[in-house]
Amino acid sequence: MGTVLKNSWALFLGVMLLMLGNGLQGTLLGIRGAIEGFSPNTMAWVMSGYFIGFLGGSRMAPEMIRRVGHVRVFAALASLVSACLILYAAVPNVIVWLCLRIVIGFCFSGVYVVAESWLNDSATNETRGQTLSLYLIVQMIGIVAAQVVLNFADAGGYTLFIISSVLVSISFAPILLSISPAPMFQTTKPMSFKRLYNASPLAVVGTFLLGSIFSALFGMSAVYGTQKGLDVGTITLIVAMIYIGGMLMQYPIGWASDRMGRRLLIIYLTIFGAIAMALAPLITSNIYALMALMFIVGGVSNPLYSLYIAYMNDYLEQDDMAAASGGLIFINGTGAIGGPFLVGWMMTEFGADSFFVYLAVLLGLSAVWALFRSTIRDAPSVEDTGAYAPISPSSSIVAAEVATEVAIDMADEAEEQSS
Repeated sequence: MGTVLKNSWALFLGVMLLMLGNGLQGTLLGIRGAIEGFSPNTMAWVMSGYFIGFLGGSRMAPEMIRRVGHVRVFAALASLVSACLILYAAVPNVIVWLCLRIVIGFCFSGVYVVAESWLNDSATNETRGQTLSLYLIVQMIGIVAAQVVLNFADAGGYTLFIISSVLVSISFAPILLSISPAPMFQTTKPMSFKRLYNASPLAVVGTFLLGSIFSALFGMSAVYGTQKGLDVGTITLIVAMIYIGGMLMQYPIGWASDRMGRRLLIIYLTIFGAIAMALAPLITSNIYALMALMFIVGGVSNPLYSLYIAYMNDYLEQDDMAAASGGLIFINGTGAIGGPFLVGWMMTEFGADSFFVYLAVLLGLSAVWALFRSTIRDAPSVEDTGAYAPISPSSSIVAAEVATEVAIDMADEAEEQSS
């Protein structure tokens, strides 16, 4: 791990600054929306814009990179992000915010592709797994640190938007001045929906539902906090717990997935998450209970993303795994677009605690679908499954392909050791 950090510290520093800026604007916008008098239903439109843009960017960014190269794409998109972050405070209008969120989602999608391509190119076959793990940790640290930064100034002013813009602008320097040359760019074309569904209906439907869960968590959790009347410090704390839970639970759940049936683990996690969220409205008045709930839902949902990808790969030949990962990313992004709309409407009509009801229903549906699929066909035995490689829901197709390659290499090494 030390060698990986030594060789790629500039890239990791740039990624952390990017995540600081992105994590800051996401929570800040939810708080600022309440200050401007926007309802949860109105903020749902704004928050969904990021996922619309991100989905579009994931399809268009690779072609942009092939045409003009990594450096130009990164500089252009990151500059747009920096400008949009300033405009939020300058023009507090729902339509303008929606458009800005779409642009920012599009730009971050391309920025992640570029950054992850550089990281992948700087890694060797021996260090690719460590690079991916460190990348995941850096992402989470950046987002959690952003919640701390949010307490430095008044959310009703300009300062925090300026800080977010400056963080993104500064991130250019370590990435663009890195000694690593721009890598050759090539990604696998995502697998069609029909082929994905035929391979694993559980993974396809589960990933779609998970996209709706992610977008509600990452787009509307701050809005939930404002509707509950929480102060800024408490809101940032509960948002941070989502990411801390996601970071800390990736590896224990990954360890378990390599030692028990993945479908069974998916069932256990979704049932546990659904029960916890269903009980949430009864205990949200206690801040410590609320923090624990956010930790649980983050700790359940983040590893589920990696689990679904790993479960899909268990039914595929190695040559198809990268394409399947790209297809699941697109399905996840499609599901993410509708999440804020539904949870925003529910909070407007039925109160803030319907945020947890929404999460409980989707996790419950995921559990029911997994249980139903278990009656249709047998899951692969533990001995026949590949390795689990953690990946963040905010990662691009590049990181998904790297995670797949790492899982294949780990499985091959395990097979050689056992033979």
